[in-house]
Amino acid sequence: MPPEHRGSTRMILSLAAAVALAVTGSTAVSASAQPKAAGLREVMFVGNNWDGTADVIKSTGDLARIGRINVIPDKDQRLTEIYLNPIKLAFFLGIRLGPGEGHDQFVDDMYSTPDGSAIVVSRPSFADVVSIDVATGKVNWRFPVSGFRADHMAVSPDGKRVAVSASTSNTVHVLDIVTGKQLGSFSAGDKPHENVFTDGGKYLWNMSIGEVNTDLDDPSMDWTKGDRHITVVDANTYRQVKVIDMRERLDAFGRKDLSDAVRPVAFTPDESKLYFQVSFFNGFLEYDVAKDKITRAKTLPKNPATSEDRTTWVNDSRHHGLSMSPDGKKLCVAGTMDDYATVVDRESLQEGPLVPTSKPYWATVSGDGTSCVVSESGADQVTAIDFATGEKTASVSVGDHPQRVRIGHVAADWTGPSAS
Repeated sequence: MPPEHRGSTRMILSLAAAVALAVTGSTAVSASAQPKAAGLREVMFVGNNWDGTADVIKSTGDLARIGRINVIPDKDQRLTEIYLNPIKLAFFLGIRLGPGEGHDQFVDDMYSTPDGSAIVVSRPSFADVVSIDVATGKVNWRFPVSGFRADHMAVSPDGKRVAVSASTSNTVHVLDIVTGKQLGSFSAGDKPHENVFTDGGKYLWNMSIGEVNTDLDDPSMDWTKGDRHITVVDANTYRQVKVIDMRERLDAFGRKDLSDAVRPVAFTPDESKLYFQVSFFNGFLEYDVAKDKITRAKTLPKNPATSEDRTTWVNDSRHHGLSMSPDGKKLCVAGTMDDYATVVDRESLQEGPLVPTSKPYWATVSGDGTSCVVSESGADQVTAIDFATGEKTASVSVGDHPQRVRIGHVAADWTGPSAS
């Protein structure tokens, strides 16, 4: 974030919180494993956060772009509502100057419906989730989340439910992906972030990251970041099953120096191990689920050109983006602030070539499982890296500031929404 925005950001966020208080008084399975109906084509959706579009690209090979969807067709209506509501406006501007780095955040996460007829999108600045008809580009339904910002989502293995983090209300909503009806919700830690369904959809894990938009980033000020933990709930009743406080596990492992704000994660295929990134760390950790303990840590190389001033790192990230090959043998890491991505052997934890990438923000797996796919938010492109060789194989240009990349489906002959 530019230095000139920091004071304004804190002022706006503080104002927003004060006003709100006065008013209120207070891998699992990937999307590619979803059932595929006849006549559908597997694709990748790329969420271009700052321009409010989702590019649809090939899920394998050269990643060529197939079409583009405007995910904010109702922008004028939403902005009118926001500017007429002082509380909403305060948070809207706070998002722009905070996590948005001076930009509005129009798309965080997205998944397609099982029949490929719609894309369901979380929109941070509009604090909602919408379903967009991919044939017409029109809104099917809209679900305003509690609070003032929508964040990461997850889709159930059967493709029927979508979970979304409402980051300012510490709540996770679970919606019917076709109708938008809320099926349930649960409370999480401060600033719920990543969501993952496990055990065939029986459980839902949420990772809360705490406050990441302040300049209180020195380790001595870690206590200001809030309550950060993993919440595990029964995905049918939404009742809490377990809470995992990584602070205790990190301390027991001898890494009191690391933050306990769990960022992107990746489970082994059998879900016995969880690999996760944490704030400010150029690397990742391994957690044994059954033993309930951290077993290994991997520190990855630093880029000498990267500033060591933590306040310059985007939303407390150093590395943000983690995926695993379908056979569980390789991990792919997006070294966000160090401007590279790399494939790591899971057994030895030895990294491969450091592939130059510009502010890589997310890592996923290609449709055929042979490549890691990272979004380069600093270069407005998506890049594939071969799991076997660790080398770059393809790149494709996309929209402004790509972040989340998800496997999904559209009609076999789809090329984009029809003209309005």
